[in-house]
Amino acid sequence: MSFTKLTRRGLIQTGAVAGAGLALPTYLRAEAHAGFTNAPTGSTVTLGFNVPQTGPYAEEGLDELRAQELAVEHLNGGGDGGMMNTFSSKALKGNGILGKKVEYVTGDTQTKSDAARASAKSMIEKDGAVMINGGSSSGVAVAVQDLCQSAGVIFMAGLTHANDTTGKDRKANGFRHFFNAYMSAAALAPVLKNAYGSERRAYHLTADYNWGWTQQESIAAATEAMGWETVENVLTPLASTDFSSYIAPVLNSGADVLVLNHYGGNMVNSLTNAVQFGLLDKEVNGKKFEIVVPLYSELMAAGAGANVQGVIGSMNWNWQLQDEGSKAFTKSFGEKYGRPPSNSAHTCYVQTLLYADAVERAGSFNPCAVVEALEGYEFDGLGNGPTLYRADDHQCFKDVLVMKGAENPTNEYDTLEIVEQTPRAQVEYAPDHPMFAGGDLGKCNPGA
Repeated sequence: MSFTKLTRRGLIQTGAVAGAGLALPTYLRAEAHAGFTNAPTGSTVTLGFNVPQTGPYAEEGLDELRAQELAVEHLNGGGDGGMMNTFSSKALKGNGILGKKVEYVTGDTQTKSDAARASAKSMIEKDGAVMINGGSSSGVAVAVQDLCQSAGVIFMAGLTHANDTTGKDRKANGFRHFFNAYMSAAALAPVLKNAYGSERRAYHLTADYNWGWTQQESIAAATEAMGWETVENVLTPLASTDFSSYIAPVLNSGADVLVLNHYGGNMVNSLTNAVQFGLLDKEVNGKKFEIVVPLYSELMAAGAGANVQGVIGSMNWNWQLQDEGSKAFTKSFGEKYGRPPSNSAHTCYVQTLLYADAVERAGSFNPCAVVEALEGYEFDGLGNGPTLYRADDHQCFKDVLVMKGAENPTNEYDTLEIVEQTPRAQVEYAPDHPMFAGGDLGKCNPGA
């Protein structure tokens, strides 16, 4: 009996009955298990959780850390096991990873690339972290992924939505479970056309860093393809807190849709300013003025309150999903923290389990063994339906959610409602798509 998986090198046999006389794949051979950065030698293994604990995305970071701590608890056999019980892979046994108790250290990215690299570097060099997980910014993700590639450890990205992370800045040691800007646009465009029509004039406000740039490029391309016109795109500093001066020109632009390519506190503030200016009460070009938020989170929606009502956007995952994995995770998280998890929490939890599972299936902490175990890996039971880690770019493909601000929320956690669960096939794209061009995974680096 044997099983196969799809890798960059094609279909390979990854398991066979002992004594069958068949060659073992690379990651099961003994020589693949030695000589790598921070190889655990004792009874424990250390993971590094690098999240924004201060700065504009600190609220997202706190929820990521909650989820990472829950994942460690489940890996070590505590709690109810959460998604370990629904995960299609049954490699995780609740006895740590390869029998080693999981410990963790944390760092504060501050949502700054230099700070994130410094904290990740410290966790790798001083604390012996064998994997880095987390972050709530694509600028941070690209910087830390590059560091991990050079250091010879695995990077399991947290909340990173820019196309660049698995596009021009992709790395062999890095993996992304979160969806990207292209996928948001592909899921949103048909819903926006149905809701607002095909003749619209859009004004974009865009966070001035790699996520904002690729989000704006993606949503503009998708909406222009269905007939919308992009009137203007104005870049805004990540450190901005008051967007009043950016909202005022929208009123005189002839636009009838405002697209807010903002996230976290930026989105809360810009949306609040837009509503204060009365944009949603306006009629322009004979149409009701509308606002679109391409990337949503529960934490942002709660912060914006009633201002999100009726506003359409996309999400990677939501606690209201009714698949068994989502229900299991929401139950575990809710019992521990007294609140439902955000989609950033879900991402970091799942990434931690996926790393541990890959180590177990590979039989080694060697990062190159982990890469082979994850490339082309298909699984289910972790939310969003059947999921693939594509070998070409280490991007995860699964169903994408289109959300809308609820008209009658009952509490701060149900301010968003699911409009559509867009099937995975609708958001997939070729590895050489122009928006993702210029990247080269290169080879896995085991480090020392």
